[in-house]
Amino acid sequence: MPAGQIALPRKLVEVFSGEALYRGAFGGRGSAKSRSFAKMAAVYGLRCAQARESGVIVCGREFQNSLDESSMAEVKQAIETEPWLNDNYEIGEKYIRTKDGRIDFTFVGLRRNIESVKSTARIRLLWVDEAEPVSEQAWQKAIPTVREENAEIWVTWNPERRASPTNQRFRENPPENSKIVQVNWRDNPWFPSTLDQIRREDEAKRPEQYPHIWEGDYATAHVGAYFAALLSEAQREGRIGKVSRDPLLPIKAFVDIGGTGAKSDAYSCWIAQFVSREVRVLDYYEAIGEPLAVHLQWLRDRGWGKAHIYLPHDGASHDRVYDVSFESAIRQAGFPVDVIPNQGRGAARMRIEAARRLFPSIWFNAETTEAGRDALGWYHEKRSEDIRDVGLGPDHDWSSHSADAFGLLAVAYETPQGRPQKLKYRQLGLV
Repeated sequence: MPAGQIALPRKLVEVFSGEALYRGAFGGRGSAKSRSFAKMAAVYGLRCAQARESGVIVCGREFQNSLDESSMAEVKQAIETEPWLNDNYEIGEKYIRTKDGRIDFTFVGLRRNIESVKSTARIRLLWVDEAEPVSEQAWQKAIPTVREENAEIWVTWNPERRASPTNQRFRENPPENSKIVQVNWRDNPWFPSTLDQIRREDEAKRPEQYPHIWEGDYATAHVGAYFAALLSEAQREGRIGKVSRDPLLPIKAFVDIGGTGAKSDAYSCWIAQFVSREVRVLDYYEAIGEPLAVHLQWLRDRGWGKAHIYLPHDGASHDRVYDVSFESAIRQAGFPVDVIPNQGRGAARMRIEAARRLFPSIWFNAETTEAGRDALGWYHEKRSEDIRDVGLGPDHDWSSHSADAFGLLAVAYETPQGRPQKLKYRQLGLV
């Protein structure tokens, strides 16, 4: 390779061309994004040194308890594989610096050491690798530390959740003066055959996780998730797409009740129609900390103002402060309501099994149910952390409220008021 040149995937050549405050890449495994950004960080440092600028290049990750968990090894290997870079850097066991001493690399964990980033003087470049879990608080503190003239901020990550602060900042609503692209394995001209074999095996044996791991999609399946394989099957069978409302059939809303505090459980609601033996899931809604009036207004605004609302058994319970239940408050707002009786011990497992039985008959409207389907794909069993690795029942996390409301839909479908029932022989006059 001629001195002073770096070979990059074509998409990343565009990222590093011209001026920008933010540069970044997101995508799946095998895209060469981390290695490419490590090389370009070394190039950036050398360019600063040659311009007689002194300072530091900060390489951050959300979690880093030691240098072994940092990007140091990646940067070292990137420099050592390029002779003209290697000639201009000093590399020690715990340091990387230009030979003239002007530019030093430093490696920090943003979760516990964000204050050290704030106190670092003359930051020329902040590169955050594996940035998906970086909190909004960390971004708010780290970004303003980059204030030198012509300094830059780089971000590389494998997307997991659409709502993560990193995705919201750099993918969903990227900042001005930014060059951020998606790169995946097929964009890497040096993608190794060994890794391709692993990729193809994941595609064949783990199809519910493949899009996230290799294609840079948001994670819609947790390992051991209850509904992930069923969602993948629905996708393959074309049951996730454009689903229309039947104007002659009633609308049903299945709710998992939340609270009105900022730290309350989420209020979740699935909108569906039971069309013969088919379930059409038309819409999904979720909110945290909002009063009931907001949820009911959403129904009206979306055209579901005549929906029949189904509540879990605690919907009939009275509020501890106000002598009113969700059921009575919703009735007063003009909606018909049914409360599904308490299924007793093992109710969560029964809802899961009811949903699994019903899944082959379910059609989802893709555009309006994405957030709910993401939650269903994540909903999983909690495992013991000891050597036994036994199941402890459904994990109560961000996905469980959506899943509980979905399970309520399935339970309601299997009850007499939920779907048309076959007439018994006595009713037909045959006995």
